[in-house]
Amino acid sequence: MDYTDTETFQTILEQTETREKGNCFEDFTEGQTIEHAPGLTLSNYANELWASQTLNHDPIYWRTDAAQAVGFEEPPVHPDYLVAAVMGPTVEDLSEKGGYFLGRTNLRYHEQDVAPGTELRVTSTVQGKKSSSSRPEYGIVTWETEGTDAETGETLLTYERTNMIPRREPMATDGGTATDGGTVTEEPENGDDDTPSEFITPEGPYFEDFQAALDEADDRDAAVAYRHERGRTMDDVMVATLPLMTLNTAKQHHNVDVMADSPSGDIVAYGDVTRSVALGHARSDEATYREIGCDDERFHTFVTPGDTVYGFTRVLDTGESDATAGTVTFEHIAFNQRDEPVYSGTRRARIQTRN
Repeated sequence: MDYTDTETFQTILEQTETREKGNCFEDFTEGQTIEHAPGLTLSNYANELWASQTLNHDPIYWRTDAAQAVGFEEPPVHPDYLVAAVMGPTVEDLSEKGGYFLGRTNLRYHEQDVAPGTELRVTSTVQGKKSSSSRPEYGIVTWETEGTDAETGETLLTYERTNMIPRREPMATDGGTATDGGTVTEEPENGDDDTPSEFITPEGPYFEDFQAALDEADDRDAAVAYRHERGRTMDDVMVATLPLMTLNTAKQHHNVDVMADSPSGDIVAYGDVTRSVALGHARSDEATYREIGCDDERFHTFVTPGDTVYGFTRVLDTGESDATAGTVTFEHIAFNQRDEPVYSGTRRARIQTRN
């Protein structure tokens, strides 16, 4: 038999089983801890490729003198690359089967000075799982993921994320209402009266500029919010190369054949690429000193090759400060060329004070 004869081979394919990757909803149990087998070393090449392609050009991560000026010995690994590199190795075990990414929160940077060459170890613990009566073919799973330094055991990054995960067998339902805790999000009704009549833009990138803008908006029908000029169009490097460099094996980012029949009709950008572009746009207008963490991160619609991602920022609050930096809370929204939000999240960062 000639296995390479086209008709013969097609018949053979129909008769053979596929060795599947990933886990279904039924495979997870609450409290289960998963050690993700891939060990990813944070290379300088991958770090610079990620930061350059997502327009994160803060000199702290590129120049030794700029890094030393804010307390680092050498330019550290970029925090967005660290997030993506911790997330990537989890995909095969947690979400390779597909399903909607419902959100991520409690993202915290436990160590800022992460050097290129650091080898990661990543584990995830199942925090909870529940059924979705609105989508009986899926369940909902929440994990807490931790990225640690393999040599020292030190925790570098933690976060919680929630996904819809396909079931091996659809759940029987009575056709009742959804009990999936927000799987289908209803947007609040915002009339014209809820929109501020004025938007104030900070005059500069320093902590005092954000604080002054909030003070100016106080007791007025105003908000501190502004757009960022830059946009980044998603190309093959952004959509396919960057996720694969973090060991993100999800077919959504590299299998055009499978994705042709999906709701997006094409491969889609890794959410952390979209997020990093949004934050890169924002950081270009900030004097960032340190990242603290992010919460309530959501991805609102597909980003596919050819889409352009822009950024919008709202300043929510300022906190304690010292001679070096002060804490600022932002809401960041990434949007596409059709002005449709594609990502949103709150972020806290230490912003340099004007010396």
